[in-house]
Amino acid sequence: MNAPQNNNAFAVLEDDKGDLKQEFRKYLRQWPWFVLALIITLLSAYIYIRYAPRVYETVAKIKVLDESDGLELPTSAFVFKRSNINLENEIEIINSYIILEEVAKELKLNTLFFEEGTIQTAQIAELPFYFEQTIEPDSILKSMSYVIDVKDKDFEVTPLNSDKTTVIPNFNSLEVDHEFPFQIKIDNTASFKEANGKRYIVTFRPLQNAILGLKSSILTQPIGDQSHLLSLTVKGESKLLSERILNKLIDVFNRDGIKDRQLVSQRTLDFIGDRFVFLERELDSIEIEGKEFKEDNDLVDLSADAALGLQERSRSDKDVFEIESQIVIVDMLQDAIKSNLDGGLLPANIGLGSNNTNSLIDEYNLAVLERDKLIRSGGENNPTVKFTESHIDDLRSNITKSLNSYQQQLQVSQSQLRNRNRKFIGKVSRIPEKEKLLRAIERQQKIKESLYLLLLQKREEAAINLAITEPSIKVVDYALSSSGPISPKPNVAYAAAILAGLLIPFAILYLIFMLDTKIHGKEDIMKINNRIPIIAEIPDISRKEKAVFLDPNDRTVLAESFRILSSNVNYLLPVKDDEKGKVIYCTSTIKGEGKTFISINLSLALSSMNKKVLLIGADLRNPQIHTHTKFDKTTVGLSDYLHDGSVHWKSNLIKGFEKHENHDILLSGNIPPNPTSLLTNGRFKTLIDEAKEIYDYVIVDTAPTVLVTDTMLISQLADVTVYISRANFTEKNILHFAEDLFESGKIKNMAYVINGVGASRSYGYGYNYGYGYGYGSKELA
Repeated sequence: MNAPQNNNAFAVLEDDKGDLKQEFRKYLRQWPWFVLALIITLLSAYIYIRYAPRVYETVAKIKVLDESDGLELPTSAFVFKRSNINLENEIEIINSYIILEEVAKELKLNTLFFEEGTIQTAQIAELPFYFEQTIEPDSILKSMSYVIDVKDKDFEVTPLNSDKTTVIPNFNSLEVDHEFPFQIKIDNTASFKEANGKRYIVTFRPLQNAILGLKSSILTQPIGDQSHLLSLTVKGESKLLSERILNKLIDVFNRDGIKDRQLVSQRTLDFIGDRFVFLERELDSIEIEGKEFKEDNDLVDLSADAALGLQERSRSDKDVFEIESQIVIVDMLQDAIKSNLDGGLLPANIGLGSNNTNSLIDEYNLAVLERDKLIRSGGENNPTVKFTESHIDDLRSNITKSLNSYQQQLQVSQSQLRNRNRKFIGKVSRIPEKEKLLRAIERQQKIKESLYLLLLQKREEAAINLAITEPSIKVVDYALSSSGPISPKPNVAYAAAILAGLLIPFAILYLIFMLDTKIHGKEDIMKINNRIPIIAEIPDISRKEKAVFLDPNDRTVLAESFRILSSNVNYLLPVKDDEKGKVIYCTSTIKGEGKTFISINLSLALSSMNKKVLLIGADLRNPQIHTHTKFDKTTVGLSDYLHDGSVHWKSNLIKGFEKHENHDILLSGNIPPNPTSLLTNGRFKTLIDEAKEIYDYVIVDTAPTVLVTDTMLISQLADVTVYISRANFTEKNILHFAEDLFESGKIKNMAYVINGVGASRSYGYGYNYGYGYGYGSKELA
């Protein structure tokens, strides 16, 4: 029956597959919570998908054109040419308040339409019947909502914050006096069939709120790093409304760009128009002067001068004419600069002979346009605007200096030409002074006529540029909505639900396990005390089940677990040559871990194998064995024997369980005031020695070790000490106390028994007792 002692024989009843496998099993045992969480999250995802509003994505693509290139085809130098397009500036302009305000006004986006369904209310682009807004978008200062119910014969309109309902018969509000800011009417059968029985909500909101909402809903971003394409994206419940918004935004942005390009041409036209009035007066004056001069001097025709003199004078006159024309143009530009104090555009390409000055004027006009764009997108106090204005001032100063320098050059040239012309006059001194004066008049007339024709040509060019101004963008794709909603996405929703259904219970269980300080099975004990063998795990029993198996032939899970315990205890008992009984102590660390329960059932299990067993209640401070018998705690027992030498322990033995004939019990007796003294007076050792002669096993239910020292005082009398811990009750930190007792040798031949383990955790009990072979019912035994 006995076997050689091996303290590690039952330390591990099955191979440990590692902490990861243990952790997985720990969470796997809680599978009902995971299933419940998955059901809840999947149901929530289904409800969300079923009732969430359908959101669609609408995308449009445009290409921003380079102002310097227009729409011409790329040349061979296109690859090496640096682009003048700044997409970040264009994006800011597209999303600017001014542009979006124009879009909101043209589409009346501060008026929203909703269709109320049985489950949810969805936004729509327009009502299915005639609707005319009678209030200007700018005049809406606060939000207003109206509910329109379409009945069989009339409209019922109710302000959202009022109970007053207005009935509009014949579906025509034009025939009824009302104070609503709109007119509605149904004038065809198709509209009536579509709207009959439905409820619509019309909401008016301030224009600023609509613009800010539009600003936050539109996403503008470049397509690639080297691309000039922009992608405009908006998400909404109504595909039609989203497409209208993007298409209108493209149209407004294009018009704004065209307007900027036309501004230079318009300024040039205005400048030339003002100069025409002045030149016409001067030409009239010169023509009248020439007529009067001829009349006064009786001139009809002039003879030609000498060939050489005339040619030289002709060339000289031509040079003087060109110089004086340039001087006049310079004077005109200087007057334009002096009158242009507000930083406006200057006339360009009016025939000035200074290329440097023409380049400065072109650069100045481009800077003015860039400044105006920046003011619209960033405001007048934007640092970039200030910098641009400073640059404009510098350009204006440079233009003035350049004109002054050019004017000085012209004056010097004019002086030289005049001096040379005087020599020619001397050569042709025979020409009458009258001819000289007449030619001066004719020269002035030619200058003014040439300048007039030049300005006329420039005006036509500016008018043509104004009329055929190329667009600022090229539409790659007009607004196109996705065929299916982007939200809610069933795949994403269900995937998120499954993930949440797994993570939420996992997180909760993780916190519970992290904060849990109780032991639950052999793994918890082995992590702390891996040198102390674990000889059994006793399953937890419900209150309806019997805590003690009274029938020796009982085949319940509880009875079999104690039979396994009794067999494993035998392997721990030391081998002795004598035939004396074995002493087995049952103790625990604290009260409530089930040592009395284990003591009684272990003794009954050994008794059921036809062994003579004595159960001694040695917990003199808190006896509990009597609660499982028909005797009370005042029955004479161990304390009486230890205290009174005239009392013999054999005479106080009781039969607590009728069907166990080989089982005797020595109760604890009356609770003494000095249990420590009684246990160490020598009579307890005498009792054990005498009992070993009579019984095969002596089971001693001792006091908890951490509370009192009673057990340690008599521990040397035990052959095996069964140390009980209770699942879901014993704190992990008190296991170190048992480890200290084992390491110090204060308790002899210690082995763990884990009490109250759930059926799903106790190894073996989930399957070892499920077979029909050998463990049937009592009728089949």
